[in-house]
Amino acid sequence: MANRTLPNRFQAAAFTLKTTAFQAKRALSDLASPTVRRWPVCGEAQQHRITAGESISPLDPGQGPEEHLLVLGKIENLRVALKSLHGAEVPAGATFSFWSQLGKPVARRAYVPGRELREGCIIPSIGGGLCQLSNALYQAALQAGLEIVERHAHSQLVPGSAAEHGLDATVFWNYVDLRLRGAQGFRIEARLDREALIVRIKVARPAPVAARPASIMARKHTATTVKSCASCGEDDCYRRASLPVAQGRTVYMVDGVWPEFDAWIAAAARAGDRMFLPIDGRARGQARYGWTIRKDMLARTFPLLTIWRALASRRLSSQGAARQRSAQRFRARLAAAYASSLHYLDEHLVVPQELLPYLWELGCLQGRSYDVMMTALPMREMQQQLDRAFARYPQSSTLNDFRAPAGLAEQELAALRQARKLITPHAEVARLSRNSELLAWHAGKPRPRQLGSRIIFPASTLGRKGAYELREAARALSLPLFLLGPVLEAPAFWDGVNVVHLDASRNWLVEAAVVVLPAWSENRPARLLEALACGIPVIATAACGLPPQVHLTLLASGDVDALTAALRAFAPLSRAAETQLI
Repeated sequence: MANRTLPNRFQAAAFTLKTTAFQAKRALSDLASPTVRRWPVCGEAQQHRITAGESISPLDPGQGPEEHLLVLGKIENLRVALKSLHGAEVPAGATFSFWSQLGKPVARRAYVPGRELREGCIIPSIGGGLCQLSNALYQAALQAGLEIVERHAHSQLVPGSAAEHGLDATVFWNYVDLRLRGAQGFRIEARLDREALIVRIKVARPAPVAARPASIMARKHTATTVKSCASCGEDDCYRRASLPVAQGRTVYMVDGVWPEFDAWIAAAARAGDRMFLPIDGRARGQARYGWTIRKDMLARTFPLLTIWRALASRRLSSQGAARQRSAQRFRARLAAAYASSLHYLDEHLVVPQELLPYLWELGCLQGRSYDVMMTALPMREMQQQLDRAFARYPQSSTLNDFRAPAGLAEQELAALRQARKLITPHAEVARLSRNSELLAWHAGKPRPRQLGSRIIFPASTLGRKGAYELREAARALSLPLFLLGPVLEAPAFWDGVNVVHLDASRNWLVEAAVVVLPAWSENRPARLLEALACGIPVIATAACGLPPQVHLTLLASGDVDALTAALRAFAPLSRAAETQLI
């Protein structure tokens, strides 16, 4: 760098004046041109389904930890830009303008300092890094045979860059633009995964690919080494920015507390990580949100949203579609609040399953790695399981009372495919992926017990809890049953079976012979864990999420014959409980 002339403030002022003039000229030109406009962003593609061009480019150029801060800034800028670009549909013969579509990259629109190549240097600049997006669009447009109306090459060739091969398209607000046109309409789809930017041009019907113009063939100039403000060491340069080495943070997003996840986070978190939670439950005496917040972590709470949920919940029954829809509305709002609180240095996220599809739709997972705290099967699989149960028991008032919107289930599935790891204590859920971390269930404290004779159903009478199968087995064996929870199926559901309702607030395991839960779905088998901790036999389905262990009999959901055979061994004991039902 000894022979290099360093940039100075006079040159910077001259550059600003020149660019301002060019920007004003382009703005006036665009005002006079009705074809230059921002095209609407559509959700799902209706006509444009054929991929005509595609570009995949890595997010991190691998230039060392000192560059990481600028890389994270670039990724955030891409994340912001894609909200205006993904799904844009351009009619046949119309012109697509990069800057007309995205708008000006300024801080008030959530753009942050990122990597910008200017005069042979990589410098931090608001909106820096958008050239990667224009490069990708240009490359996909070439493959798709679109007309390149306007394109500018970089003045500096970086070793290994797209510019060396004539595949670059630099942009600078607003006069250095990328403009495209198609003989047929086209759609732009762009997203980030953990490692790459993926841009696709989609059309309604295949079209021949145009020959690549000779003017954009590979350039013959020699690539030169580019210096970066993060590592050049030129302290005399006025643009020299003291950039810290970025240590990407992890954000733990949580809702209702699970002891299994609470212990895992307390062990996995590092100093400086952040936690988003509805309220600090321990400080406010709210056990539902009683997460452990380490002193070296930064916590952010959202009490107003939590109050809104509490007030809305009081007007609803404990079960049913209305409650499920209310829960979805709250999750959408909580996810939006969490997403808006993220910083671009929040590089890795740990998110709860119930917020996952909303965070995916908001786009804040793009360009980040994330783990998912799983509490149940994915919505699509869960609903297929309930559909099978309802097909068997169409008279049920609860098995078909609610299904999540199809789009929400698809968003969850798409987000799960991109997750780095699934974290769960649920054995059946853990089998979904090789990248699962199975946590140990938090077992209840053992209680004193004596040899009992009761067959206990530790749930409300719901179809998804296996109430129909248990009723059929109880009738076949003439077994009395002890129930926890209300009857939420038909009022006369247990006709033909001697039943007694237990008080769950007391020691409901007293005199238990066996605890039975032949569920179609069960997220958190707390009462089964309590029974096993006391050495009480448990009959349950794999859907309850328990791993094989002593005192546990596992069945398939809906298998009445296997359930009847398993209960037959307890029939003599249960006869002794008959007098308690009179």
